Amino acid sequence: MTHRVGVIGAGPGVAALHLPTLARLSDVFAVTHIADAGSGRAASLAARIGARSSTGAGEVLADPDVDVVAICSPPEEHAGQILAAVAAGKRAVFCEKPLATNMADAGRAVDACREAGVALIVGTNHYFDPAWGRARHHLSASGGPVVSISVTLALPPNGRYHDVVTEMSAPFAARTAPDLSRPEIAAGVVRALLTGLAIHDLPLVRDLAPRLEHVSFARALAPIGFAVGFVASGVPVQFTTVMLPGGADALWRMTVTTTRDRLDVTFPPAFVHAGSAGVRVLLADGRDTSYDRSADDGYVAEWRALAELIDGGMPVEYDELLDDVRYATELADRSAKLAEVPA
Repeated sequence: MTHRVGVIGAGPGVAALHLPTLARLSDVFAVTHIADAGSGRAASLAARIGARSSTGAGEVLADPDVDVVAICSPPEEHAGQILAAVAAGKRAVFCEKPLATNMADAGRAVDACREAGVALIVGTNHYFDPAWGRARHHLSASGGPVVSISVTLALPPNGRYHDVVTEMSAPFAARTAPDLSRPEIAAGVVRALLTGLAIHDLPLVRDLAPRLEHVSFARALAPIGFAVGFVASGVPVQFTTVMLPGGADALWRMTVTTTRDRLDVTFPPAFVHAGSAGVRVLLADGRDTSYDRSADDGYVAEWRALAELIDGGMPVEYDELLDDVRYATELADRSAKLAEVPA
């Protein structure tokens, strides 16, 4: 059965990621309607694939030729659009990360989906990456407890993430370096990037260290970035992100150290289809093993997961989705408070 997808949003993620992904899954999904917020981009994207286009979410939700809604709008609109999709009788929702920007909105959206039996997937593509499944299996099978986790992102300047900072924390102009000497701006940068960028990897961290205990340090980094250290389930976690001037190649890596080995998961840059992440294991005895990469990436895997929820009757992990939001928002709130304190 082919499911008809209506897309709310026509930004770079839709053009570069979701439309090519859904084209690869044409036996399962067909995009029938794309809406923008007035930019005009929906018309050109829809014309390429023979879909309808409109402005605003209303026509997508009212379209009887749409049974799956893909929410790719700004984060503050996600929860409300999930509620609207449920009210419109849609069968399933794919929501780009984050699910919501606060727990109250997340709870309302998830409760509505649960009550109506609507399948819900949040697009945390790193969690769905086949490489994370292999890494998680290794960590479970190796027997060595996790003793530390670090996530390192070194990204070239990227307008999308400048916009994330602006949209979500915003007392400064887009595409300009924020004045990190102002405590409220430093705190806003930390909060915005934790909820808008670190959200790629926080579900993976929570998978290994689910109980957030305390935040040890939090600082905004110039030109745009952050460094946060916290302890969860007794495991120290360090998360460092910076957008480097000069356009260096992207590095996106999660390192998990156990009592027996070190595991590195290196993710491809965002906005590309480059297959799965790479997984490398360094054992204490010096052995060095790298797993083969899969042709499928997390973007394909997350849509396959939605199809399984719809067609296979698999249970939706509603509580897990809420716990991911709780973890991220609590970490962001605590970290922002620390970032407001001058060094």
